[in-house]
Amino acid sequence: MTAFDAVARTSLLTAALRSRESAAANRLYDDPYAHLLCGREGHALLDRVQAATTRDDVCDDGRRVPDTVDYNAIRTRFLDDWLRAQVADSWYSQVVIAAAGMDTRAYRLDWPRPVTVYEIDRAPVLAHKAERLAGHTPRAERREVPADLVTDDWRAALTDAGFDPAEPAVWLFEGLFYYLPPVAAHRLIAQLAGFCAPDSRVAADVVNRDALDAPSTRALMSLYAEWGSPWLFGCDEPEAAFAAHGFAVAAVQPGEPGADYGRWTDDVTPRGVPGVPRVFYVHGRRT
Repeated sequence: MTAFDAVARTSLLTAALRSRESAAANRLYDDPYAHLLCGREGHALLDRVQAATTRDDVCDDGRRVPDTVDYNAIRTRFLDDWLRAQVADSWYSQVVIAAAGMDTRAYRLDWPRPVTVYEIDRAPVLAHKAERLAGHTPRAERREVPADLVTDDWRAALTDAGFDPAEPAVWLFEGLFYYLPPVAAHRLIAQLAGFCAPDSRVAADVVNRDALDAPSTRALMSLYAEWGSPWLFGCDEPEAAFAAHGFAVAAVQPGEPGADYGRWTDDVTPRGVPGVPRVFYVHGRRT
């Protein structure tokens, strides 16, 4: 078993999902490194998720269990496209992937211009990736930043790695906020706002509060809690939450225009309808 804590182990699950997507005929992206990173442990975690989330059943809220495979595929492709677009349409040369886990975008993306990719995560996670990807060459300059985003001074660690906080950068927070207590989540957004330069770009995925305990998500939430990595943070109005810290963002749900790719098969309920579990892809800029 990999010597990760419970939250870090979920990065192996994400790698297993990306490995499976990359082998699919209708794949939305290709991650040729995911199978090297997830190992048997990652595939075992994915098997548990799929066993616990039967799509055929309609739950007490009248909804089906969300499709983890399609959701992850859409999220990855959406954020891939977003990252490339930010770099292509601007002068940004710094990309920060926070809580990078088994992310391989420094290796697999065709970056439209030279960039330095800073990967922030705890030392054991970065060491696992380095071991598994030894001998493979990234397509961007890649710098590891060993730090915990909750307990460490990650800003000092990032600066020590060569990051220039005076220059606008592109920031990605993927698959992170779910696991943070609400106080820690808001503190992290505030820290980012106080550290990043104006016009820096940011993207993140968050869920609303209903997603934490809705009948249709209960089996998945119970499984994460059993693993010791419960989902803790939900945000009903992510635009307002980020705006409170000086970010102008938009939020799109999977299945909406620009976040579908022909893979989202569930209805997309309008934002004004209460009691519906939701996922948001938040993206925008520091004003």
